[in-house]
Amino acid sequence: MPAFRQNSEQHHSIPVKDLLKSVDSKKTGIGIFLLWLFHISGLIGIAAGAEAWFIPKTPLNLVLTSLIFFWIFPLDSTRKIGYTVFVIVLGMGAEWIGVHTGYLFGSYSYGANLVPKLDGIPYLIGVNWAILSLASGSLSNQWKAPKPVRITIGALIMVGLDYFIEKVAPVMDLWSFQGGEPPLWNYICWFALALFFQWVYQRSSISGNRTISLHLLLVQLVFFIFLNILIPAMP
Repeated sequence: MPAFRQNSEQHHSIPVKDLLKSVDSKKTGIGIFLLWLFHISGLIGIAAGAEAWFIPKTPLNLVLTSLIFFWIFPLDSTRKIGYTVFVIVLGMGAEWIGVHTGYLFGSYSYGANLVPKLDGIPYLIGVNWAILSLASGSLSNQWKAPKPVRITIGALIMVGLDYFIEKVAPVMDLWSFQGGEPPLWNYICWFALALFFQWVYQRSSISGNRTISLHLLLVQLVFFIFLNILIPAMP
């Protein structure tokens, strides 16, 4: 009888695992669909000449993107939550130094389309540091390489995406540098901070949904590359 009961429990556990996998897969699919829907809709709207309506909605898009990512990644452990809070706080601290002293990143300030702010630093910038760090760290773990290599790959992904964002940020009234173009020092600081965040990520042994991480980075890359094409062509 005990053996029969054990076999029975094993048979019943298989459908539950399959069901959980199915739910996770559907949840990831919904998240991916929504990410692309939001960003493609924005591109179509801007291309159609409705940039005055779509661009000020940037904070809303960032909030929705962050919620989708955190839901699916997910933030389901104290280690992940602690890392996320750590990156948000440190990221905003670095941005505060940059905005108020110019020692980090260069001389720049945030525009009206990124609100609300804490002493001139948008809260969403801290959140953006966190989701980029988590997604890049998760994606870099796709490669079976030594930790230093994965740390470098994650940091390069973050800086590469930032490069395309920097080009359109002033036009979208997100932020702007004195003199117009971001200096080389901006990218050096970005890479150094990204390296540190990726080092902490690898040390923390965090893992998350790589599929949503890939699509988050890919949809933002596509979005900002196309904005770099569309915005200079606007009247």
